[in-house]
Amino acid sequence: MPTTAKLVSAVAFALVALLAAVAYIPHLPENTSVGYFREIMAALGLLLGWQSMGRNAGRGWGEAAGQGLKTSALIVFWALLSFASYTMILRSTKQIYRADPVKALLDVPRIMLDYGRLAVAQDVLAVLILGGLLGGLLAEFTARRRK
Repeated sequence: MPTTAKLVSAVAFALVALLAAVAYIPHLPENTSVGYFREIMAALGLLLGWQSMGRNAGRGWGEAAGQGLKTSALIVFWALLSFASYTMILRSTKQIYRADPVKALLDVPRIMLDYGRLAVAQDVLAVLILGGLLGGLLAEFTARRRK
């Protein structure tokens, strides 16, 4: 059921994901095409903000801060999994795996780790941690105002 807290959470975490993507882009290798990376990240933040944080708003300030951090972590996990899977599919169309689907599937975690190493930069982590905390507290504030 749609609530104001879910809407606020969705918008807040869309902004967190977008800012994290903007902070992440300079850490990519030169000549990396980012395409719709920022927009996809914002959509992912919108979805996870609604589903994860929005559903758990209204349970207390400490719980809200924890849920906000959890939502930021979920954004990172699903982004890494999605983009690693996409990269694996692109590589498989170039015959890199030589028609070995097991090798292709086992390459996804390695690609996730490679992308994840770039996300451990201070600016990206600061956006995710501070944004997660603020997004969670904002969702809690909104949920309390509706009661």
